[in-house]
Amino acid sequence: MLKIKLSRTGKKNYASYKIIVKERRSKRDGQYLDQIGTYNPNTRPHTLKIDSKKLNQWLSHGAQPTPTVSRLMKTHA
Repeated sequence: MLKIKLSRTGKKNYASYKIIVKERRSKRDGQYLDQIGTYNPNTRPHTLKIDSKKLNQWLSHGAQPTPTVSRLMKTHA
């Protein structure tokens, strides 16, 4: 099963995240199928960039967002 989840990047105590598509049981920061956006919680206001075309494509293929990503998508819309 495919999931749309966050992958941590950035320095220690200054995290930023990639929004990626990968297998549900795989490691958080390992290889991924596609990157569909980024999220930076360190800026004010928080920066969220999502490629809606890729997002809709993966959702139509059956990928499900994690609870955190779905909360971010609701605030983005």
